[in-house]
Amino acid sequence: MLVGGLVVLLFAAVVQLALAQHVRSMLIDCAGQGARYAAQAGHEPQDGAARTVELVDATLSSAYSRDVVARRVVVAGVDEVEVEVTAPLPVLGLLGPSALTVRGHALVEAP
Repeated sequence: MLVGGLVVLLFAAVVQLALAQHVRSMLIDCAGQGARYAAQAGHEPQDGAARTVELVDATLSSAYSRDVVARRVVVAGVDEVEVEVTAPLPVLGLLGPSALTVRGHALVEAP
């Protein structure tokens, strides 16, 4: 009986860790895709933020796309687009009080 409780607790912890890693991975991918979209010639950083919100809504939930910021940055003399997504880190299922911040980068295309 005691061992069964520990096994269930351990299993729940592993599932929770896998869920948190899945959410983080999906957010990183969506931010990267949004940055690449915004970095194309003829697009603005706001286009990348909108694309990121669309992708996050489609893959996870609109609760994860509430805080998306896109901006142009210069890294080592190279123009880049950075998309930053701040979302809740799932602690109990898909709910969670902690914040997770991920960023996606892409080089800006020359027109």
